[in-house]
Amino acid sequence: MNRKNKYIVLGAIVLGMCVSSCDNYLDTLPDNRMEIKDADQVSKLLVSAYSQVNPAYLLEMYSDNSDEIINTGWTSAGQFQQQAYDWDDITDVSEDESPQQLWNSYYTATSSANQALQYIEQHPNDELSAQKGEALICRAYNAFMLANVFCVAYDEATASTALGLPYPTEPETKVGSTYQRGTLAELYSKIDADLQEGIKLVGDTYNQPKFHFTKNAAYAFAARFYLYYHKYDKAETYATKVLGNNPASRLRDWAALSKLSTNDFIQPQEYVKSSLNCNLLLQVVYSSWGAINGPYLYGDRYAHGGLISNTETLQADGPWGNSSQMNYTVWHNSSLSKYMLRKLCYSFEYTNIQTGSGYAHGEYSVFNTDETLLVRAEARALQHNYEGALADINAELSKFHSTAQKLTIDDIRNFYSGIDYYTPTAPTPKKQFHTSFTIEEDTEEPMLQCILQLRRLITMHEGLRMQDVKRYGIVIYRRQVDASQKVLQVTDELRPNDPRRAVQLPQDVINAGLKPNPRTL
Repeated sequence: MNRKNKYIVLGAIVLGMCVSSCDNYLDTLPDNRMEIKDADQVSKLLVSAYSQVNPAYLLEMYSDNSDEIINTGWTSAGQFQQQAYDWDDITDVSEDESPQQLWNSYYTATSSANQALQYIEQHPNDELSAQKGEALICRAYNAFMLANVFCVAYDEATASTALGLPYPTEPETKVGSTYQRGTLAELYSKIDADLQEGIKLVGDTYNQPKFHFTKNAAYAFAARFYLYYHKYDKAETYATKVLGNNPASRLRDWAALSKLSTNDFIQPQEYVKSSLNCNLLLQVVYSSWGAINGPYLYGDRYAHGGLISNTETLQADGPWGNSSQMNYTVWHNSSLSKYMLRKLCYSFEYTNIQTGSGYAHGEYSVFNTDETLLVRAEARALQHNYEGALADINAELSKFHSTAQKLTIDDIRNFYSGIDYYTPTAPTPKKQFHTSFTIEEDTEEPMLQCILQLRRLITMHEGLRMQDVKRYGIVIYRRQVDASQKVLQVTDELRPNDPRRAVQLPQDVINAGLKPNPRTL
């Protein structure tokens, strides 16, 4: 299922519109970058400033949305899936979502942004402000996505010493350019600077606006970034720019989606439809995740199975009541281990039918109004604006819950005080937080528990859960579970200070001299 491609290694070869094999990347300076001649070509180049892959598969396997289900005959999808689930340093480079491919694709996209910015700087009289804004935001977003994979979560207490990532700001002109990782504080500062400049310039005039950073998509990115950056007032401000005065009118019509057939790809295609106002930025990628987390007997050993679904996520109760009242349909049958929402598209483009080779494709709603609303709810709760956070929770439930139930703060307090904290053998949706900042126990913690549980549902299968795990220091476990949902063994745990929370850099990058992520405390 995997596409076969070649690798681009930051710090070892030119980052441009070029592809070079690993065998000779130190030998020559490839020079087949696109030569930009006019403003129209800048716009065309910026199409490649967006990565062709997405880390959802890797991060879902890494997160607490997966168990190992044994004694069933179900098997893994291959070495990559097993290594990701086991939190191993991943050596499989063939999967589209492997660290190698993610690194290559996001830095190649950054190179396209830098090449566009270089042309814009050299032609100040051209009308290219919107293109400059898009290029800056793409560069910031690419770095942000890499940080979510290869770095620990941002924390004021550790950011000045935690490892960051290289942040190239101009096209390379020589082989073997030297890069340093710097600190996470430096990396976030650079993302911040590009985002602030770019967001002032970016426009809305595109042939296919849902596949570019429009103003609303840029605002949604800013909201999520500043939430992770602990700048909660900015997160709220940018989310409000997206949502307006009536956020419920901008949200996904979950009731209509749930009424569609779960067969074929009817629901997934509706989920990523570009005409929907809720979808702010869509991304078409190379990915087999839609098959592995789809209704196929493939990759079933490591899955979002029945135990997680019934006790923590899709079929677990919340302060809103019984899960059966939610506006979604959980797909499952007894021949598969997977409990899923049908939101992942999948298609396969054959390049050789006889050999079965070709390219697996997927599509994601990278930013949407539902997730942005819950970003604002969290930012408000962290600023102790509990009534504002509650209003956002209820706005989401007006679409996500079949009776549009309205909660009170007491409802939320009572629900979470009435259940125990999660343990791997007695799981619940309530997980202990381990943060360097203080969380008030009476109201702030239950509000955050509610928001994180709701976001876990809203973003199921899309890779965002792992960021919440990292940001709140949630301990997650590896469990072996049988087909009857019985925990047979707890095999590992990922504690808040475990260095494996940052995925290891690709081996090619380490070999080229970039400092690896630590693996011992």
